[in-house]
Amino acid sequence: MGNAHQQNSPIFAKLSKFHLQLSHVFHFVFFVIGFSLGITLCLYAKSFSFNLQANLVSLAPSSLPVLLFQQEAELSSKPLTPPELPRPPPPDDRSQPMIIMHDMDDGELFRRASLVPRFEVFPLEHVPKVAFMFLTKGPMPLAPLWEKFFQGHEGLYSIYVHPSPSYNGSLPLNSVFYGRRIPSKPVEWGKPTMVDAMRRLLGNALLEFTNQRFVLLSETCIPLFNFTTTYSYLINTNETYIASYDDPRKVGRGRYNPQMFPTISISQWRKGSQWFELNRKLAIEIISDSKYYPIFQEYCSPPCYMDEHYFPTLVNILAPEENSNRSITWVDWSKSGPHPGKFGRQDVSDEFLNRIRLGENCTYNGKISSICFLFARKFLPNTLQPLLQIVPMWLNFNPSLTSM
Repeated sequence: MGNAHQQNSPIFAKLSKFHLQLSHVFHFVFFVIGFSLGITLCLYAKSFSFNLQANLVSLAPSSLPVLLFQQEAELSSKPLTPPELPRPPPPDDRSQPMIIMHDMDDGELFRRASLVPRFEVFPLEHVPKVAFMFLTKGPMPLAPLWEKFFQGHEGLYSIYVHPSPSYNGSLPLNSVFYGRRIPSKPVEWGKPTMVDAMRRLLGNALLEFTNQRFVLLSETCIPLFNFTTTYSYLINTNETYIASYDDPRKVGRGRYNPQMFPTISISQWRKGSQWFELNRKLAIEIISDSKYYPIFQEYCSPPCYMDEHYFPTLVNILAPEENSNRSITWVDWSKSGPHPGKFGRQDVSDEFLNRIRLGENCTYNGKISSICFLFARKFLPNTLQPLLQIVPMWLNFNPSLTSM
């Protein structure tokens, strides 16, 4: 027995040694396999993250809200109440303003803008903005006045400027108008190009989904009230503001072309001012229009002026019950002629501006209001200094929007 045990001991020792070596080999193999799987999963995760980011970046501005809308169940759908005095951003935030230039032609712009979701309440918490759209010939001589108007209210407004494409003026980096120029084309008074420019401004403004109200202005316009009053008036209204009336005279019905029938009838034909204010729903309808615009383009030529009839007629057809049938931009038509009166330095005074501000009563959300006009037109460049002297007065003027 002893000899047998002695003879088996070397064999047993060799088997134990072999088993130990085999165990090390298996551990090493498992380690290599696990390490390889870890690297593979890590690389896949990075690739997935990169592709996800790339897909989000490639989304068009109008399609991003659609993606967000699909997450509505997880996000609040109520807009925030806008702050009364929003804090201005730190100085560094204005060092690189957002540039809104792009290379889209009108067709692509209108197509994108028309795809913006048409729901009233957005899936993300947001503060609604007012889009101020300036249709200009070139420079804005009254810009310092508007700088005072917008100061301290960043985040509550957006600005868009459509100048002549030949205008090459520059603005300081800290101007609210810096980088707000949109791609423009030549505009001729009384021609369809005027309406094209107005639709172009609307299309660009619609790409920003937080813009809820859209007001058209010119370089000769001035604000009649401070920003707080103006913003509250526009955001809280349930109407649009486009002068749209049936004028039986030669300058009204007399401009209707029977060849527009049956798409547009004489009973639908309207006249009004080109200076409008719209809600988002109607703005989308206008830039999406492919039915009435070609009719106007073909059959409305001088003495039919498209900018005086296209928007008033279209609103009368699409949403007459939502329109106030008046403009919120005041002009002086007391003198005869094709253009309203102009105002120079000698015309500017507290009394003159107050007559415009509170000169008449109108309705606002079904109640009598002492405020009918928020802006006034045809102020010459030499009115800037006297207007700036009056600024402290109207910046602190906060009238009630309605009075019974």
